[in-house]
Amino acid sequence: MASVEKLPMLAEGYERLTAEIKALREERPLIVEAIEEARAHGDLSENAEYHAAKERQGQVEASIADLEDKMSRAQIIDPATLSGNRIIFGATVSLLDEDDKPVKYQIVGPYEADAKAGRISYNSPLGKAMIGRKVDEEIEVMAPAGDKFYVVKKIEFI
Repeated sequence: MASVEKLPMLAEGYERLTAEIKALREERPLIVEAIEEARAHGDLSENAEYHAAKERQGQVEASIADLEDKMSRAQIIDPATLSGNRIIFGATVSLLDEDDKPVKYQIVGPYEADAKAGRISYNSPLGKAMIGRKVDEEIEVMAPAGDKFYVVKKIEFI
């Protein structure tokens, strides 16, 4: 029997998935109306509005199914309940880059990642390199723009 892979995520990420599903479900009746209206225009073989509405319906249903799958496998983690001296999922990590410039990232799930907001996925090259590291350890990341080097300065669970 195959095991179902859990998806670690923060409560905020789960709430975002919930809101996204709700918005898509609210769009369903509007799509049905658009399909009915387009059908009323006659010949469906050359009816661009009908085909566009049917295509959108397929996209919405696929998105809902995908989001429901992610939510069913979600393992919600509250970083405030975590502790330790190693970097794990949910940790907020302060680093110094090779130019001694401070950077700060929180390790999150792939659906919550937003590098500009300081949230990186545990699946990203930097996220993978950080997991398991301790304060004062060096991290080397092979990135498309070239290798990057960091030193872990602080690990927080906030």
